[in-house]
Amino acid sequence: MELIFEVRDAEEGGYFARALGYGMFTEAEDWEGLRRNVLEAVSLHFEDGGIRPRLVQLHYVKDELIPVEAA
Repeated sequence: MELIFEVRDAEEGGYFARALGYGMFTEAEDWEGLRRNVLEAVSLHFEDGGIRPRLVQLHYVKDELIPVEAA
């Protein structure tokens, strides 16, 4: 099983991540901190046993609005 986290820039700086299909959210000031926090969140969420993900994918999404001038 692969678990996907959608990562976005946090409004106050750093990153915000949420697991798709699961109620897991975390944030951090830098990318390495986010990786640690994601792994901790996954460990805590699946600590009761059962199926644990073998891979975690961090999918970074950057929103950018580009104005288009009228031709």
